[in-house]
Amino acid sequence: MVFRIAKPMSIFQQMVSALTGVMTSVISKLTALLGQEYTKLTGVQREVNFMKDELSSMNALLQRLAEVDGDLDVQMKEWRRQVQEMSYDIEDCIDDFMHRAGHNSTVDSAGLVHRVIQQLKALRVRHQIASQIQNLKARVEDASKRRMRYKLDERAFQSSTTTAIDPRLPSLYVEPDGLVGIDQPRDELIGLLMEEEGASVQQLKVISIVGPGGLGKTTLANEVYHTLEDQFQCRAFVSLSQQPDVKKILRNIFSQVSLQELFNMEMWDEEKLINTIREFLKNKRYFIVIDDVWSTQAWKTIKCALYMNNCGSRIITTTRIISIAKSCCSHHDHVYEIIPLSADDSKCLFFKRIFGSEDICPPQLEEVSNEILEKCSGLPLAIVTIASLLANKASTKEEWDRICNSIGSTLEKDPDLEEMRRILSLSYDDLPHHLKTCLLYLSIFPEDYEIERDQIVKRWIAEGFINTEGGQDLEEIGASYFNDLINRSMIQPMQIKYDGRVASCRVHDMILDLLISKSIEENFVTFMSGKCQRLFLQGKARRLSLNYYSEEQAMVPTTMIISHCRSLSIFGYSEHMPRLSKFRVLRVLDIENGEEMEHKYFEHIRRLLHLKYLRLHLRSIVTLPEQLGELQHLRTLDLGETKITKFPKSIVQLQNLTCLRASNMELPENIGNLHDLQELCEIKINQNCSASSLLGLGSLTKLRILGVRWCIVKTDTDSRAFIDNLLSSLRKLGRLNLRSLCIQGYYGYSIDFLLDSWFPTPHLLQKFQMSLNYYFPRIPVWIAPLGRLTNLKINVDPVDEKTWEILGNLPSLMFLFVTSKAAALKERFVVSSSMFICLKEFHFTCWNTGPGMMFEAGAMPILEKMRVPFNAGSGLNFGIQQLSSLRHLVVEIICSGATVQEVDALEESIRSAADLLPNRPTLEVRTWDEENMAEEESMTEEIHTRG
Repeated sequence: MVFRIAKPMSIFQQMVSALTGVMTSVISKLTALLGQEYTKLTGVQREVNFMKDELSSMNALLQRLAEVDGDLDVQMKEWRRQVQEMSYDIEDCIDDFMHRAGHNSTVDSAGLVHRVIQQLKALRVRHQIASQIQNLKARVEDASKRRMRYKLDERAFQSSTTTAIDPRLPSLYVEPDGLVGIDQPRDELIGLLMEEEGASVQQLKVISIVGPGGLGKTTLANEVYHTLEDQFQCRAFVSLSQQPDVKKILRNIFSQVSLQELFNMEMWDEEKLINTIREFLKNKRYFIVIDDVWSTQAWKTIKCALYMNNCGSRIITTTRIISIAKSCCSHHDHVYEIIPLSADDSKCLFFKRIFGSEDICPPQLEEVSNEILEKCSGLPLAIVTIASLLANKASTKEEWDRICNSIGSTLEKDPDLEEMRRILSLSYDDLPHHLKTCLLYLSIFPEDYEIERDQIVKRWIAEGFINTEGGQDLEEIGASYFNDLINRSMIQPMQIKYDGRVASCRVHDMILDLLISKSIEENFVTFMSGKCQRLFLQGKARRLSLNYYSEEQAMVPTTMIISHCRSLSIFGYSEHMPRLSKFRVLRVLDIENGEEMEHKYFEHIRRLLHLKYLRLHLRSIVTLPEQLGELQHLRTLDLGETKITKFPKSIVQLQNLTCLRASNMELPENIGNLHDLQELCEIKINQNCSASSLLGLGSLTKLRILGVRWCIVKTDTDSRAFIDNLLSSLRKLGRLNLRSLCIQGYYGYSIDFLLDSWFPTPHLLQKFQMSLNYYFPRIPVWIAPLGRLTNLKINVDPVDEKTWEILGNLPSLMFLFVTSKAAALKERFVVSSSMFICLKEFHFTCWNTGPGMMFEAGAMPILEKMRVPFNAGSGLNFGIQQLSSLRHLVVEIICSGATVQEVDALEESIRSAADLLPNRPTLEVRTWDEENMAEEESMTEEIHTRG
């Protein structure tokens, strides 16, 4: 076997990733500044233009340096550091000037004296900015001169004579006795490769193994390769790199399959190599492994050489990127997603590597062993690496505790862990610059933190990491970045929605340690927590992450300058938290679980003039300062976990606000002033809401998401005008951009006005959910025409044939949750193959289903998750075995009036039907009698009463 050497990214390259992000932002802002009236002062426009051109040139050099192999010298690193700090300072200066100039340009028309004062202030601001630009220009000139003086361009591109060792090489020579947990995936993969499929058994089959770095893809492929190699006429195993020499790869394939090397092959071009390999493989049964594919283009080129014969040939590819894995496979083939080791296999591998036996572990080391294995999360590379380190240490609890607590910082420095760092770095190295910056940003969050997609995308936007061209939506671009990181196996999906979208993620502990070390190297984030306490840097902190969960007494050192900090993230509470008044240029403020935090901590929030993202998940906060409206750049205000019941009146002054999330707060007056608002939830609507505020909702022309807490007891004559005002706004929003409407409410509150009064149909609506103890007597008339509706949660009583016919014909419906008290069915309703064609998740709750539902062949063809009730005694066969895509099934057996034998027979019938399904779904059977049904109804009523 011959391998292409994969070179690790240098520390300099890692640093460049975040720097190019801020440089791009600065250049964009300088360009915008050139078009402003402020730069018409003598010389200012010329200086700004000079800085833009010089920084553009430096940015081009930095991006080229990111592609250079090998580490760079001290002078180059120091120049990079100075350019980074200079770029941050230039951006801060521009933002400050734009804010001050924009503020002073809105001169009050009342009073000559007032206008003169405002004009004088504006003039002073312009001269101040002219002076600052002169100073910044001098720093840019100095950086340019140093670049020329030390010939940094020439030195940067001198070729390196050192050759890196491929860190994947040891995976190919692991002794079989040292492998743990390999048997099942190896046998599964062999089954996929060699299973007989009738006429297709002789067709070429490609299986792609996909998973994050360090999970054992190469080891698994190698095991399968050696197990099956004797069954094929010729075979080859080649590994690629991120920038493969395709001609060399093709020569390697030919030399392995033919066991020969033709004269002068190094002079052949790609076409000749491809033709030679194809001719050799034409009528032969071959087995080839292409390990570590990084791009579809590399695969497409290599695939040209692999003759698609009908001799039963087999190909395995391995990759870390899901989209590449799919592109490698044809329609009839498979993607095999490798999973982490189980807890038992992890322990076996860990102890076997340290003590030589899986059954030996001193009792005093059991607890710390579990903590270490929890950090490794089933990653074989991490387990083996940490175990190898511990094997050479004293077997004392104190020593193992020290290693466990210092895994993050040890990863950066300990030579025994260098191999793991390099393997994990390969995926990071392959990211484009914008994704490296976004991924580094995740190091801000604590270990095992579940990061919501919407939260992190909004933070990326506030930090300026997402650039838009051609009017694209920033949040859509940010979501694509998030999905790309999932696709590349850099972050782990947690909550996955019915439509396949990942709603939250976490970062594997070992990847997080890697990101923390990189963030510290380039002063991207400064950390204060238990294990990072000693890693403080003097000078300017650009982003600050304070984890008081692990270290309540952590204090920001006096040597650290926090006035230039752009992001402050606080997890937990401490008396030593820095005052907000110290953060002059903060863009992001995110605080959660500060249970003891007092209102006065936010008294200086008005000074955070550049703030774009504010998230407070603090149950101790009951009010916000009235001056909140002065934060004119604020885009996101998330108060979802506070006890605040009323917004400050000034909130309607936030002209750039796009997202407003609250928790049971009253609808503010003049809400219609927030013209950029796209998301508004969860807003309380009660009798205190004025007519103007209800009508103002209709002025939010960009609103896409609306969440309402409905607090109107009944819609009688007295409340008719109130309802009419709300309906007027809903009709306007439905004609414009409304995509989602969620209504919550207390027990006894009615929304019967929505039954027939929402017209014209809200044609863009994709989601409607109701969570209150009110039942529509039938499906509202405006639901049937909703061609884009994908998510519906609705209460209907009773449920009849017409109900299911309307819902079954919604063409885009993917998630359906129906709650009812009783079904008005004379006989079983048959769900035909033409209904619910897009449904993936179905929940039906009803205490009296009557004859129930019957699923015919082909019904709900892509349904994966179902929760449905059946009355015991109403029959045994409901056609569950027809739901061919089902993966998760919950059946609730209603026992009222049924005998024990009838309940047992129905449960046995359900289990037998589930066993016939191809995916062998997980099955949970619940039984409900009158007593626990009454308890459930009482609990539901109490929940709605309390809200």
